[in-house]
Amino acid sequence: MTKYLPVLKRCPLFAGIEDLNIEQILPCLSATVRQAEKNSFIFSADDSITAVGLILSGSVHIISEDFWGRKDILSQLGPGELFAESFSCAHADKLPISVVAVEKTEIMLINCRKIIRTCSTACIFHTQLITNMLQIIANKNINLMQKIEQMSKRTTREKLLAYLSAEAQKAGCNDFEVPFNRQELADYLAVDRSAMSSELSKMRDEGLVDFDRSHFELK
Repeated sequence: MTKYLPVLKRCPLFAGIEDLNIEQILPCLSATVRQAEKNSFIFSADDSITAVGLILSGSVHIISEDFWGRKDILSQLGPGELFAESFSCAHADKLPISVVAVEKTEIMLINCRKIIRTCSTACIFHTQLITNMLQIIANKNINLMQKIEQMSKRTTREKLLAYLSAEAQKAGCNDFEVPFNRQELADYLAVDRSAMSSELSKMRDEGLVDFDRSHFELK
């Protein structure tokens, strides 16, 4: 597992834990590594899971689909980020979302129950692990509130402005990249792609925004 240390150190789950201790704790967490091909499902809706996923390379989409197969992208995650931690920690009977590999992706699966329960030695770094997991879940709840705020906007323009404003604040400047192509952005905002593209063009003509593919600049 030594080769994965650089990305594991970037993961907030292991914040404040020394390299040697990270390597020591992985077997205690029943950590395993698996590969996922592009567009393959890592977890599917209605699965029963006990593992937290940690992205080692590549990226994934967290999606929800309705009865007719219409897809909404809830988020995109990359190396060092976790997924399905809330559902596995809550022992959810069925997963309400799916996790799909955007590209060829390598992930580490960690037994959630072994994260939230200290080992027999009650080592200090395992206590840190539990603290980190609580903080990760809390931060994701905050991000979810932000997503709900964006989705609560009534028009496509209002949703776009709310999303782009949040991305600019996250980047710390008015010039930034978004992690989605046009169709993915439409799925994320739950709007029609053609209507969204038309609205973006109007916003550019009005001098509100400039863009090239996934690169945006707010005026």
